[in-house]
Amino acid sequence: MDQPPSVLIAPVVADSPRLVLVLMSGLPGVGKSTIASELGRLLPAVVLSVDHIEDAMLRAGLAPSFETGVAAYEVGATVAGEQLALGHSVIADAANYREMGRDVWRRAARSQEALIRVVHVECSDLGAHEQRLLQRSRGLSHYPEPTWAEVEQRRLQVEPWSGAVVVVDSAEPLDATVAQCLTFLCA
Repeated sequence: MDQPPSVLIAPVVADSPRLVLVLMSGLPGVGKSTIASELGRLLPAVVLSVDHIEDAMLRAGLAPSFETGVAAYEVGATVAGEQLALGHSVIADAANYREMGRDVWRRAARSQEALIRVVHVECSDLGAHEQRLLQRSRGLSHYPEPTWAEVEQRRLQVEPWSGAVVVVDSAEPLDATVAQCLTFLCA
């Protein structure tokens, strides 16, 4: 698995390669960032973390609010559009569990005629999921980690995806999960 399948992760369409915007999706603590980082390294692709963007906004003095969360998605999608324009595929590392957040990424992909692929991450082992959430340390100084009760509340707000989506279980070994993602992305 050390050799990436190709620089561009989409099939050739009409004799010209298409760039891809990969949308990671799933609840906090399921393992999206771990999978996104490994995919970014193997493909290679630019990985943009919305949580890190929002943390930077809060460090700069903005007050935490619904609006800062929306703004972090907008900033991420703007940077994604710029990276796609430069010829780089992009992985958007964000929860993306509601349509409102997904739409900003779709706009970025459309602006560059890039394909969208969705990787939805779940963790079938709720005990492991809770432990990951409680133990994770991502170097975010101002963006607070959600509590398990908040994650459980968000679970009720997850909106289904339409179209092609691969659902992976992060309770499985990382190598197997990443291989499943690569098979989907490179098909």
